[in-house]
Amino acid sequence: MAIYAVGDLQGCVVPLEELLDKVQFDSEKDRLWLTGDLVNRGPHSLESLHLVKKLGKSAVTVLGNHDLHLLAQAEGLKGLKPGDTIKKVLKSPDRDELMHWLRNRPLVHFDDSMKTMMVHAGVCPGWKRWQLERYAGEVEKRLRGKRYTRLLQHMYGRHPAKWSEDMPKWQRTRFIINACTRMRYCDAKGRVNFTQKGPPGSQRKGLSPWFEHPDLKCKSWRIVFGHWSSLGLINTSRLVALDTGCVWGSKLSMVRLDSPDQALWQIGCPKVA
Repeated sequence: MAIYAVGDLQGCVVPLEELLDKVQFDSEKDRLWLTGDLVNRGPHSLESLHLVKKLGKSAVTVLGNHDLHLLAQAEGLKGLKPGDTIKKVLKSPDRDELMHWLRNRPLVHFDDSMKTMMVHAGVCPGWKRWQLERYAGEVEKRLRGKRYTRLLQHMYGRHPAKWSEDMPKWQRTRFIINACTRMRYCDAKGRVNFTQKGPPGSQRKGLSPWFEHPDLKCKSWRIVFGHWSSLGLINTSRLVALDTGCVWGSKLSMVRLDSPDQALWQIGCPKVA
């Protein structure tokens, strides 16, 4: 059995199919981790959902911000933004089935045997592993419940920027979602910044990448994530950053997590966004 992790698809299903062929992926014994943002910007969001869903238990994907945005659009809570390419999903005959499947995906995935976790954007400084699992579980429970549209209504916004255990329910939910699906930089006090999107070194003074924050509590875990295309590939024993800008014409990257050298494969992608 092999365990592979692949970066943000954003509707670019053809490069994923090429990577799966290259590693001779066997859905009967191998496992595929996906860092979220299966949809949007690229041309084949519907096909991406179909492929990953069809893989069943051999694939696990965490929710990204674009995936949550699709859920909100499917409920009529948000209009299409410039650059959105998900109309085909919204008009698909199996839309409701796909949306039910999508909102039952986790925010965070843990593998204790490899001491590895996967999240779309990052881990909030100050949160221990058990806290991350607990807080993500709160959101997952609401998203899978009968009143999930209330969560989708309240998830948009940049505030609060700093975690507090005493926040009102919907502020708490919004922060957890933002930390897991949108975070890149934090200040010294752990406040999340949502405006700086460039690579490390381009940010304004006082900000650091979340994974370099001195209060990061999950340093003993290998963290697999996507979301940050300008960051580029990181493939170390502690951090695996896999959004390498496929949708922007760069590459789709795949790493084998259960191999000592964390073997890497990449496929060049045509620019589609």
